[in-house]
Amino acid sequence: MIQFFRWLLFPFAIIYDLVTTIRNWLFSVQVLKSTAFQIPVISVGNLSVGGTGKTPQIEYLVRLLQEKFQVAILSRGYKRTTKGYLEIINTHGAQEVGDEPLQYFKKFPSVKVAVDADRVHGVQEILTTNPSTNLVLLDDAFQHRKIKAGLSILLTSYGDLYSADYLLPTGNLRESRRGAKRAAIVVVTKCPPNLPATAHQKIVQKLQPTTSQKVFFTTISYAAILTGANDEIPTAALSSYEVLLVTGIANPVPLQEKLASLGVLYTHLKYPDHHSFSKKDCKIIQQKFEAISSPRKLILTTEKDHTRLLGALENLYFWEMTTEFLKDAALFDTLVSDFSKRSF
Repeated sequence: MIQFFRWLLFPFAIIYDLVTTIRNWLFSVQVLKSTAFQIPVISVGNLSVGGTGKTPQIEYLVRLLQEKFQVAILSRGYKRTTKGYLEIINTHGAQEVGDEPLQYFKKFPSVKVAVDADRVHGVQEILTTNPSTNLVLLDDAFQHRKIKAGLSILLTSYGDLYSADYLLPTGNLRESRRGAKRAAIVVVTKCPPNLPATAHQKIVQKLQPTTSQKVFFTTISYAAILTGANDEIPTAALSSYEVLLVTGIANPVPLQEKLASLGVLYTHLKYPDHHSFSKKDCKIIQQKFEAISSPRKLILTTEKDHTRLLGALENLYFWEMTTEFLKDAALFDTLVSDFSKRSF
């Protein structure tokens, strides 16, 4: 029924396409200006609305680059309560800076993490306050044409390729599929770990990359432990627990499928992406948890949701997820590293 109503809105998708196409054309002919910087800037983004795995991809890049470069991450800080430029410090919470930036800050102490909806201003502030910075990662910035990234990495989910999607409001695309041509690298995320080579070829045919674009395939790798406030639980022991799964992400299906594959008995409380958990929400979650009769039970969430739920719930654990390349990881690393070494 929802999809039926979305198709009724197709005329608005045509208007949206016209507006975004004109905007992109104005940037292409330099009527609207893009600002470039004298250091490498890498953008990670997508054409669709949420759920493509930008966070683990940014973290992959940080692990790849942080030992050789003074890396900074700039995000807009989606749904934060503050405005303007803000460099994250220890006293900030998820509501002030956004859940994803706070996650980056906690995981990578040597990396500067800042938020600013104005990406040009954000990079300028980073370079002013942290002059040793020599590489910036832009989180979710593919449509932010006012800043010129030297390397654009475009993500698309295995189960929801941009080549088979439509523009908002009929589909989930922020701009036309034609926009994919701006990317140097396309990464198909959340693939099954045993995806055959023939499937790789079919997907490449569907995406129709340009001759200069490289296409890579990644899957989600789950940590061998669940992390709690005071202890850890081996993933192998998870099937002996009854689990209350709490998610506030765009696409929790891969996590559900992982739990099912491990034979875990679970109940799922699903909230919207980047949901700000209220005291009422937490009370309901705690009541649901207490109603579980099993003596071995826990509340499981994602690492991103954990930044918003920490301290509000008991028996709370998160499951770290990382990006793993199905093949050609060395080629991807080389392309990114070689770009990062360039002089501007």
